[in-house]
Amino acid sequence: MSVAQPSPLLPGLYEIEDATRALGLGVGGSELHGALCGWLAGGGSDSPRWLAQVMADDTLASPAADSALDRLRAATVAQMSDRDFGFDLLMPEPEAPLVERSSALFDWCRGFLGGFGLAAGGQPPLSEESSEALGDLARLAAAAPQEEGDEEDEAALAEIEEFVRVAALLLHGDCAMAAQHRRKLH
Repeated sequence: MSVAQPSPLLPGLYEIEDATRALGLGVGGSELHGALCGWLAGGGSDSPRWLAQVMADDTLASPAADSALDRLRAATVAQMSDRDFGFDLLMPEPEAPLVERSSALFDWCRGFLGGFGLAAGGQPPLSEESSEALGDLARLAAAAPQEEGDEEDEAALAEIEEFVRVAALLLHGDCAMAAQHRRKLH
């Protein structure tokens, strides 16, 4: 009997943000992770050229092996395929101000939509549930964070973050996993 290995942990947000700044990418760590997740969920390939594909910039070099960005890709691929749903969003620490965490979540959603659109195209094969989830992600991507919040806002953000996590996995199931299963059948 084999024991399931836990999914690898994502690199830290600040490590990814340092890497994006060093490359002059113009996106934060949460948005880049969202774009990578959207790319993978839409059926995009897990390749060394992922950064150029996700950023739609063929001049970007592949991240160096075992760099923060390479570890981000490897952990994300493993987490999205984890049958135990060990998928996490790259977000600020829970102690960060509510405005910073909600802003990062909305950035993640914007990135996800961009990456998903690049990989899945205009007419992805979505279930009704996935179509609704994609619409909800689009509304979140257009949202603006509040400067102040209370315990109710904290609870709401936790619920929204969980919804986003599940929505990403649902879309990944419809587009990427279903396509892999179809290829195996033929």
